[in-house]
Amino acid sequence: MIHLPPSTPATEQLEFDRSGLSNDELLTLYENLVFPRLIEEKMLILLRQGRVSKWFSGIGQEAISVGITQALQDQDYILPLHRNLGVWTTRKVPLDRLMAQWQGKVAGYSKGRERSFHVGIPEQRIIGMISHLGAMLPVADGLALASNLDNGSHLAAVFSGDGGSSQGDFHEALNVAAVWELPVLFVIENNGYGLSTPSKDQFRAEKLADRAKGYGMEGITIDGNNVLEVYKTVKQLTERMRQDRKPVLLECMTFRMRGHEEASGVKYVPQIYFDTWAKRDPVKTYEQFLLANEVLTEELKTLIYAELKQRIDTAITSSFDLPEPTADPERELGDVYAKPESTSPVPPDFTQTTPRRFVDALSDGLKQSLEKQPRLIVMGQDVAEYGGVFKVTEGFVEQFGKDRIRNTPLCESAIVGTALGLSIEGFKSVVEMQFADFVSCGFNQIVNNLAKNHYRWGHAADVVVRMPTGAGSGAGPFHSQSNEAWFTHVAGLKVVYPSNPIDAKGLLTAAIADPNPVMYFEHKALYRSMTADVPNGYYETPIGKASTAREGSDLTIVTYGMGVKWAMELDEHLKDTADIGVIDLRSLLPWDRETVFAAVKKTGKCLVLHEDTYTGGFGGEIAASIGEHCFQWLDAPVIRVASLDTPVPFHTRLEASFLPVERLKTAVEKLLKY
Repeated sequence: MIHLPPSTPATEQLEFDRSGLSNDELLTLYENLVFPRLIEEKMLILLRQGRVSKWFSGIGQEAISVGITQALQDQDYILPLHRNLGVWTTRKVPLDRLMAQWQGKVAGYSKGRERSFHVGIPEQRIIGMISHLGAMLPVADGLALASNLDNGSHLAAVFSGDGGSSQGDFHEALNVAAVWELPVLFVIENNGYGLSTPSKDQFRAEKLADRAKGYGMEGITIDGNNVLEVYKTVKQLTERMRQDRKPVLLECMTFRMRGHEEASGVKYVPQIYFDTWAKRDPVKTYEQFLLANEVLTEELKTLIYAELKQRIDTAITSSFDLPEPTADPERELGDVYAKPESTSPVPPDFTQTTPRRFVDALSDGLKQSLEKQPRLIVMGQDVAEYGGVFKVTEGFVEQFGKDRIRNTPLCESAIVGTALGLSIEGFKSVVEMQFADFVSCGFNQIVNNLAKNHYRWGHAADVVVRMPTGAGSGAGPFHSQSNEAWFTHVAGLKVVYPSNPIDAKGLLTAAIADPNPVMYFEHKALYRSMTADVPNGYYETPIGKASTAREGSDLTIVTYGMGVKWAMELDEHLKDTADIGVIDLRSLLPWDRETVFAAVKKTGKCLVLHEDTYTGGFGGEIAASIGEHCFQWLDAPVIRVASLDTPVPFHTRLEASFLPVERLKTAVEKLLKY
């Protein structure tokens, strides 16, 4: 006996309840249902002809996209997946431009840089997906939070498949939405399969909507093939959500009548499923209902089909006539980052200064940015009343309130995704990782969502991620690692790493002012061990510009962060025997090649120092660039000094051996003698 998947209905008969709906409303739903079906049928022909490269079919699931979109207001955000063409067509996204998008034409929404529905159209309140399922659910949290912060009434509806509901972002996003009371409609399209994996191998819940109870929110299961049930349910839910501002989990039972995508086929699906669900086709059954109730006539049906097919043919013809994109590396590189509103950072005023520790300078810069930027939100674990584990935000909640200084659940991924959602609505965010080590839990959101957003569809992620980093306190391998090199390889991110209180404040304010995502590294061992006269007023230290910490003629040390302190201490020790210059990079992405190369050409010798492990550390990039561009000026090989290629050990003696400090003097003396 073949057991049907959980999404299979007990009865094949669809029962439509039109109460409260006019004929015009019923016919609008019908046209919106038919349109994506006809587009899909055409796309499958084009795919077989080799005129398009890939297609994820939503045939059989149209009632969910159409019913939800028509039930929502134009101001509401929708975050769809591959099989939600009905969202785009019901929102009246121009079909010719969608066709261009699917073909990778410049006239699409991503200049040929993305395919299918991996794109956002904020003006039509549609934010498309990335390939990592579940990643957009936290973004919906941010869009809904923005609505609450602005005392708005708009909602966010975000789609997930049944397979995607197993991912961590699904659970984190639901939990945050419930705790913060965010008006998000979480929609699960339960079609019984995650690619080829049936529901019984994905989860044990009888209904996925039952999971809502664990988060303290309402969960509802409906027939996803019944467009009237979908429409009326969502209409009712969202009317209430606009008032109570609480999330809802909506499970829509359905079935996809094609493969996961066309190349995968459907051989893994028993035929009985297709036979059963074909009788529940959302377009045909609704059409039969309208005909039987004389809302639709055969003549009107013929006219509707003819008009929609004409629109499709016209869009195809116009989009195929468009030119293919041409490669322009300068343009491609230029679109990785958003352009700041001002290219002239606010300079520091040293006429009025106060001695401040590194941690106090950070706090001062963040506080002044909050005063200057009314749409700046600070989020992180324990950042409100507790003031953060390192007390950078101590006293902030009293001054700025809990709306702007927000304690978060322990869910780094959801909070970074929420920050992206806030950015789309014009907010800035500072997200504090309690320790830089914990960023691994939010890695996908940073490297695939924040970093790529502007390049993909032109909207930057205005987010700063604060990263308390570094060893030296005997905290062991999970609270001490230097992981800045993880992010210097990611186009679209900026990476900064101050070495002193003056730059700590200036680089933080500059990072917040910058519209791009910035990874802001701050060494924990510097927090309370270093003091400087920091300007009292607001100022910005330019990102991407190195500092000459000390001029030298015999050797150049290129470093950043704690490495600057080590290099300056060594320089003081060797000042009677050598003239050593120290370059403080301050920014790692982008980094200041011009200043580094000029210093190396002057001394002819260079040592690159960092706390990160030797292999794969950012010093390798610096050394390689110097070797490529300064070879004729070098009098010796470029030497790298870094930590051991091990995790950071706990015991302080082992930690001291791990760190590069003891090896630095030996390497410098060797290089000076070369």
